[in-house]
Amino acid sequence: MGKRYYCAVELAVDVIGGKWRPVILAHLKEGVHRYGELRRRIPDMSEKMLAQRLRELQDDGLVERIDYQVKPAHVEYRLTEEGRSLAPVLQALYDWGTARAERAGTPIEAPR
Repeated sequence: MGKRYYCAVELAVDVIGGKWRPVILAHLKEGVHRYGELRRRIPDMSEKMLAQRLRELQDDGLVERIDYQVKPAHVEYRLTEEGRSLAPVLQALYDWGTARAERAGTPIEAPR
């Protein structure tokens, strides 16, 4: 028997919660990305943390790793069908964050 939940939000936060998991999912919602692209889009996240969070998201069935058998190694990540089902949630978080930034005067910088 799995973990017990007493509220659906508790389950949702358990799956996508934390500082970096929703950010990774939001970038992958835009499309397939290579590891290096994700690193550039999330500059404050360490390589170790990105690799760990990507593995967790794969284990949870939200992200798929695609290994191409070429030299040099070519690996891409994309959302699974279950991950794509989060698109409306991720969009709502994005919209709320954008509106909050505007209300609070908080700048949101594009990564370099």
